Amino acid sequence: MTAPATQRILPIRREYNAWVADETLEDYALRYAPLGFRKWSFSRIANTALGAVSFLALEAIGGTIALNWGFTNAVWAIGLVALVIFLTGLPISYYAAREALDMDLLTRGAGFGYIGSTITSLIYASFTFIFFAIEAAIMALALELWFGLPLQWGYLLSSLVVIPLVTHGITWISRLQAWTQPVFVVLLLTPFFFMLVREPELYVAFTEFGGRHGNSFDWLAVGAGCTVAVALISQIGEQVDFLRFLPPPGRRNTLRWWASVIAAGPGWIIPGALKMLGGAFLAFVALQAMVPPDKALQPTQMYLAGFGHVVDDPRAAVALACVFVIICQVKINVTNAYAGSLAWSNFFSRLTHSHPGRVVWLIFNVLIALMLMLLGVFEALEQVLGVYASVAVAWIGAVVADLVVNKPLGLSPRHIEFKRAYLYDINPVGVGSMLAGSVLGIVAFGGHLGAAAQAFAPFISLGTAFVLAPLIAWATGGRYYLARPRETQWRPAQQLRCVVCENRFESEDMAQCPAYGGAICSLCCTLDARCRDRCKPAPGLFGRLAARMAGWMPSPASARVARRVGQFLLVFSVCSLVLAAVVALVYQQELIAAEAGETDLGIAFVRIFAVLVLLAALGIWWLVLVNESRRVAQEESERQNQLLLREIEAHRDTDAKLQQAKEDAEAANAAKSRYVRGISHELRTPLNTILGYCQIMLRDTDLPRRRRDAISTIQRSGEHLLGLIDGLLDIASIEAGRLQFRREEIRFGEFLAHIEKMFRLEAVRKGLDFRSEFSDGMPEVVQGDTGRLRQILINLLANAVRYTERGEVRLKIAWRSETAVFEICDTGCGIAQEDMERIFLPFERGTGAGVASVPGTGLGLTITRLLVELAGGQLTVEQHAGARQRVPRQASPAARCPAEAGAAARARDPRLCRPPPLPAGGG
Repeated sequence: MTAPATQRILPIRREYNAWVADETLEDYALRYAPLGFRKWSFSRIANTALGAVSFLALEAIGGTIALNWGFTNAVWAIGLVALVIFLTGLPISYYAAREALDMDLLTRGAGFGYIGSTITSLIYASFTFIFFAIEAAIMALALELWFGLPLQWGYLLSSLVVIPLVTHGITWISRLQAWTQPVFVVLLLTPFFFMLVREPELYVAFTEFGGRHGNSFDWLAVGAGCTVAVALISQIGEQVDFLRFLPPPGRRNTLRWWASVIAAGPGWIIPGALKMLGGAFLAFVALQAMVPPDKALQPTQMYLAGFGHVVDDPRAAVALACVFVIICQVKINVTNAYAGSLAWSNFFSRLTHSHPGRVVWLIFNVLIALMLMLLGVFEALEQVLGVYASVAVAWIGAVVADLVVNKPLGLSPRHIEFKRAYLYDINPVGVGSMLAGSVLGIVAFGGHLGAAAQAFAPFISLGTAFVLAPLIAWATGGRYYLARPRETQWRPAQQLRCVVCENRFESEDMAQCPAYGGAICSLCCTLDARCRDRCKPAPGLFGRLAARMAGWMPSPASARVARRVGQFLLVFSVCSLVLAAVVALVYQQELIAAEAGETDLGIAFVRIFAVLVLLAALGIWWLVLVNESRRVAQEESERQNQLLLREIEAHRDTDAKLQQAKEDAEAANAAKSRYVRGISHELRTPLNTILGYCQIMLRDTDLPRRRRDAISTIQRSGEHLLGLIDGLLDIASIEAGRLQFRREEIRFGEFLAHIEKMFRLEAVRKGLDFRSEFSDGMPEVVQGDTGRLRQILINLLANAVRYTERGEVRLKIAWRSETAVFEICDTGCGIAQEDMERIFLPFERGTGAGVASVPGTGLGLTITRLLVELAGGQLTVEQHAGARQRVPRQASPAARCPAEAGAAARARDPRLCRPPPLPAGGG
C-alpha cells in the first residue's frame, strides 16, 4: 500500500513563538524526547519520579478506606490496588523509557489513533487538575491552621506559587525534588518512628480498628475500598513524563536502566501503598485525639496528631505539620501542573492545529484546579474518584492489552508509531475497548448491576477493556494501526531538517511528507491545517462511516452532509457526557450536604453556574484557537500563492533573458564566423597565388639548389599558414553551430582506393612501406559525409606519414555490426603517457627532432576530434600512435543517420626511442 500521488504544497517556514522555540521551557512537548536530551543520570530520574509519592492524597485515600471499612479490609484493598497498579505500570514504563515517549504519544501508537488519544489526553488532564485541586486544598488547610489565612486566599496562593516552579520544566522540577527529598523523608518518618518507640500499643490497637462497618473481612468492603484507591492508576502517566528522559539501555547499564524504570515507573506504588497505610493509621491516631471523623480525613489534621506525639508544644506540632504539608504539596503539584500542561497541549493541538506553548496550558491547568477547589472537590473525594476510576482503568487496560498481548501476538505493529503522518484518526481497538469498559464500569458503580458489581466496578472496567482490545484487533485485522507504511528508513538519531520550520530534529521525530515533498517534524505535522491528511491513502473509520452514510443520502452534497452530521454527533456526545458529569458532581455534593443538614439551594446553583462558566471558557478558548489556526492556514496559503506568483514571474524573466542571451550568442557567432571567413578570403587569395607560383618554379629542373631551397621554404610557410586558416575556419563553424553533415551515398571501395593512392605515393617518397588491409564483407555503398570523412582520414594518415621516420604505415578497415572500424598504425617513436591528452589540444606541435621542420599548425587532431564527436563517434589513442574510424552501413531505409566516427590506437612497434615529441596537427 502506497500513498497516492498528490500535488505538493509549497513549504512556508513556520516561526514558533519564544516559548515554543525554547526547549528548556517546552521540554519537547508533543514530541519524541531526542537522544541528545536524554542525558539525565539514572539516579536523578528515579529521584525526580519518586517525588510523586509525596502527594498527601494517598494518606487521605488510606484514611477514607480505613474509616469506612476497617483495618483488615483496608489492608486487602490497598494491597490489591498496589498489585494492579504495579502490573499495569510495568509494560507502560518499559515502552515509554525505551521509545522516549510520554503517555499521550504512547497511547496513540498503542491502539487509539491520532485523534482517539485526545480522549485519553482529556482523561489524563482531568487526573492532573483533580489531584492538583485536592493537594492544593490540603495545602490551603495547612495555611489556614498555621497562619489563619482564609481558605479562598489559601487556594489562590497554593495554586499560583507552583507556576514559576514549572515554567522551566523538568530542569527546575528535578532540582526541586532533589533539594526537598531529604527533608521530606525525615519529616515523613519522624511521627511513625516516635509512636513506634513511645507508644507501640497504638499500632496494636490500629489492627483492631473496625471503622464504620466493622473489622471483619468482606469482599464487598475490599472492592469498595479499591474503587477509591484504583483511581491512582493514572499516576503512571506522570511517572512516564520523567521516564522518557532516561538514557537508552545498553550492555553496560542494563541493570541500572531496569532499576530506574521500575523505581521511577511502577515502583512508585510501593512507597505509595505504605503511605496509604500510614494515612489510615494517622486517621486512627487523629480519632484517638478526639478529632471529628470528617476532619480526621484531612492530611493536615493527620500529621498534626502525629507530630503531637513527637513534641509536647502544640505550636511546634502545628509548625512541623504545616511545613511538612507545604513541602509535600509543592513537590507533588509541580508534577501535577507539569503533566497537566503536557496533556492539555496534546489535547488542543490536535483539535485546533494550534500550539501557543506549554506554559500557556500550565496556567490553564492551574486555573481549572483553582475552580475545583472553590467548588469543594475535597468534600466529594470518594464519589469523584469512584467515577473517575472506571474511566481511567479502562484507558490503562486498553493500552496494557495492546502492549502485552497484541504486540507479542502480531495483532499490532511491533514499534510504537506516534506521528500523525502514519496514523488513522480513530483506531477502534483502543477507543472501542475503553468506551465499552468505561460505560460498563460506570453503570456498575451506579449500582445497576448489583452490589458485587458496584463494589468491583473499576475491575469490571479494567477486565472489559483488557479483553476487548485483542478481540477488536483480531476482528479488524489490525488495519487501523497504520494508515501508510514508512517509505524512508533513516538511520537512528540521524539529524534531519524539517521542510516547514527548517529546524533540525532526530529521524525518530520526523516523517516523510508527500504534500510538502520532504521530511517534516512531528510538531509541524501536528499543527498543519493545509494538507488535510493527503499522505494517507485510505479513509479512516469515521471516513468510512461517513461514506456509508453518504450512500444513503440522495443529495449530491451527501458526503459533506454526512461528515458534518458525524462531527456534530461526536461533539454533542462529548459535551453531553461532560455536562452530565458536572451535574452529577454537584448533585453528589448536595447529597452529602443534605446528610449533614447543610443543604443550600443557592450554593448548589452557584456551583452549577461556576462549572458552566468554566466549560464555556473552555469552549470559547477552543474556538479562539480554531480561528487562529484557520487564520494562520489562510496566511500560509496566501504566502504560498505569492511565492508561486513570484516564481512564475522569475521563470518568465529567466526565459526572456535566456532567449535574449541565445539570440545575442547566435548573432555574435554569426558575426565571428563572417569575420573569420572574411579574413580567410582575404588571406587565401594571395596565399594560393604564392603557392601556385612556387609549384611552377619548382618544376624547373635547372633551378639552382639555393633558390630551390628558398622557394621550398616559402611553399612550406604558405602551406602552414593555409592550414592555420582552415583550422580556425572549421573551429569557428563548429562553435557557431553551422557545421552540418551531409547525408549522401559513398561508394566505399572507390573512396578508400583514392585515399590509399594519395598516401602511398607520399610514403614511398619518404622510404616507408604503406600497407592497407580490408576485411571481408565490406559494403559497396554506405551513407555518410564524404568531405568530412575524407578530412578525418587525411588528418590522421598525414600525421602518421609525417612523423614516421622508418618502417611502415598501415591502414586496416574492418566491418563490425554495421560499423566500419578504421585502424591506423605506424612504427614511429610513440608518445609519452603524460602527453596523451595534449595531442588533441589546439596549436600543440611538440618539440622533438624533426617536428619544427614539418609544416602544420597543431590543429589537425583538434579538428579531427571535434568532427568525430559531432558525428557521434569515438576517437582514442594508444601507444604508439593510431586511429579507428567507424561508419554505419545502410542496411535499410531506416538507417539514414550520419556517419559515426571513432578511433583507437594500438602499439605495433616494440622499438622505443627517446622521449617522443608531440605530433603536429595535419595542415
